[in-house]
Amino acid sequence: MARLVLAGKANCPQYAKAELLADYLQTNLPDFRVHKITQHPDKWEQWLHDICEMNRWEHKQSPIIWRELLDRGGKGLLLGGLNEFLEYVQHYYGITSMMLTEEMLDIAEENLHTHIEIEKEEEETKSLIKPLQIWITSASTPICYQLIPLLASGQVFGMTTKISIHLLDTDQFKEVLCGVVMEAEDMAFPVLHSISEHTKMDEAFIKADIIILLDDVLLNCEVQPLENYIREVGEICEVYAPLIEKNAQSEVRVISSGKTFVNLKAMMIMTHGPSIKPENVIAVATPWESAAKAMLARKLSMNVEGVKDVIVWGNITGCKYIDLSHAKLYGCESAIWGPADFPHPVLNVIYDSEWIHSELLSAQSSLSSRICQCVGMLPAHAIATVLRYWYHGSPPGEVVSVGILSKGQFCVPEGIIFSMPVRFQNGNWEVMTELDINETTQEVLGRLAHELIQEKLIALKEIKEMHPYGADKITS
Repeated sequence: MARLVLAGKANCPQYAKAELLADYLQTNLPDFRVHKITQHPDKWEQWLHDICEMNRWEHKQSPIIWRELLDRGGKGLLLGGLNEFLEYVQHYYGITSMMLTEEMLDIAEENLHTHIEIEKEEEETKSLIKPLQIWITSASTPICYQLIPLLASGQVFGMTTKISIHLLDTDQFKEVLCGVVMEAEDMAFPVLHSISEHTKMDEAFIKADIIILLDDVLLNCEVQPLENYIREVGEICEVYAPLIEKNAQSEVRVISSGKTFVNLKAMMIMTHGPSIKPENVIAVATPWESAAKAMLARKLSMNVEGVKDVIVWGNITGCKYIDLSHAKLYGCESAIWGPADFPHPVLNVIYDSEWIHSELLSAQSSLSSRICQCVGMLPAHAIATVLRYWYHGSPPGEVVSVGILSKGQFCVPEGIIFSMPVRFQNGNWEVMTELDINETTQEVLGRLAHELIQEKLIALKEIKEMHPYGADKITS
């Protein structure tokens, strides 16, 4: 079988002559196939240059015609232009074209008009596709690598929502970002409209619908004063926040995640970006929530799906409290039996308070060790889960722990980012203030709030030192 590729300028008379002859051959010869490519006159020279450079051909005019070697693969066999094509057809099939110049010009004009109409239709079709614009900072980190397949597979936003992912990092990680982009494109995810890398800060967050802040400040082996780390977070957020205000959508949703200063990053984004809606900035506590549920399930030899309503309070990547007072077990084998939806309070089933403290609650617990050693899969899954809840709602009645700007709920002081129980509904979240908090928990929350207030004061002090004349405006 012969398969020819015929390419040319849309308004080229010689292309029109070659096209009509090729169509005649395809109609009358069972083993002859032709693939046609037309380019707008303004784009033809560049397109011809690129195709010739790629295949190492020498050709300077329209049309260009080559034969694809279907049985052998490869770049194809260049025939040349119109004259070479006419000679080829005459030699192999004994057929030639008698088209007059006037006819060639008429068809060329019609071809250009058709090409413009097709381009217009394609642009209109593309304009109907409005993918969610998702920006990820520190995109060279392992969390991002694990997160992309979750976002692009359709399980977060649904199979009918297209997404465009933008990877942002410094210039030193450009090669890493390019590699991630190529790999994601090769996987042909069903809802991934596009993915791109960015290292220029002035183009960050353009038209962003969602911004995911990952670990911009990584704790290294050399121990530094806390103020140094807080200063770094503040400096980064001081760059990000104005860009978000300037470039992102007005309803942009900002998610702070990672292993370091999750609450503080969310706080500093609000501080440096006063026009960003506070209810659209959250910090993800789900990794701790999920890991605690998994440890409880292993302890009780049951499925982790049956562990519900574990609450993470306070500073997500600092001092926090894993609260089991509202946690419930479903499908747990115990002395009390009931229907499948019958809940067992966790604290009624686990009597080993020493295990709870050593494995879950203390700063040196097994839970803390597991979270610190995770390489990216757990936090990536947590981000994807929170995004799915934010857009489609969390399971009815279930608790989700999220760091949000406190407005005094549960007697937590206002103005700090504090992890507390929420539910997601209709694209929004609300704090589950109906939950009863015992005195012991209330005391713990007071201590956690104190730590976050001190962290905030240090951050504001650093801002005042960096901006002595504008500090009042920034911190008001």
